[in-house]
Amino acid sequence: MEKLSVTIIQADLHWENAELNREMFSKKINELSLSTDLIVLPEMFTTGFSMNAENLAEETNGSSLAWLQQQAKKFEVALTGSVIITENNNYYNRLFFVFPDGSFKTYDKKHLFTLADEQNTYSAGKERLLVEYKGWKICPLICYDLRFPVWSRNTEDFDLLLYVANWPKKRTQAWDALLKARAIENMCYVAGVNRVGFDGNSHEYSGHSAIYDMLGKQISTLNHEVVFSETIQLSKQELNETRKRFAFLNDKDEFTLK
Repeated sequence: MEKLSVTIIQADLHWENAELNREMFSKKINELSLSTDLIVLPEMFTTGFSMNAENLAEETNGSSLAWLQQQAKKFEVALTGSVIITENNNYYNRLFFVFPDGSFKTYDKKHLFTLADEQNTYSAGKERLLVEYKGWKICPLICYDLRFPVWSRNTEDFDLLLYVANWPKKRTQAWDALLKARAIENMCYVAGVNRVGFDGNSHEYSGHSAIYDMLGKQISTLNHEVVFSETIQLSKQELNETRKRFAFLNDKDEFTLK
């Protein structure tokens, strides 16, 4: 598929209220004016970035996955975002990538945010996920992963990097810079979806959700710090032609991810 339409949804999340957040996102998805192939939601889109996993965690096949599958089938799109999951007496910040037929793949956040003691509540993932969807190779990651270029490095010729996040306003400059850097160094499209508003711990989020092309140019609307949804069409032909013209990935260092 030459074109891939990606929709980013930036929202003010209801603190620790999964039902209200699912209802909110149902409405936002239903109101989308353009057809799309992939909808990207924020990190912990059902709760906000909470360490209250004991009371909020769902089983893998819980209500949020069922909702993602229902939305994917209804609108014939793929959806992705992360949810608090319990499995084998551990908690995970788990991203679901749900295909239009309801099948899904998962990625558990590798880099846990020690500044908020995330590592004391959640278990870290160990493997990257590479999704093949409509002829596109997609690597979905979560928030703090953005700060670690080795984990994000394009060693498998993926076309699109995704970051779902709850990234605080006080570090917005880093968010903007790192999204752009990941696009440039990996010669791929990058989409970062953050939230806005305040959470239950009074942390403020300024959004700045954006999509960048393979040369680091922002191709979504600039400087959004409000609730919004936007659909951007990505071009495989443009990606391949740019990679051929600027063959920087051919000179990359070889290494093994551990």
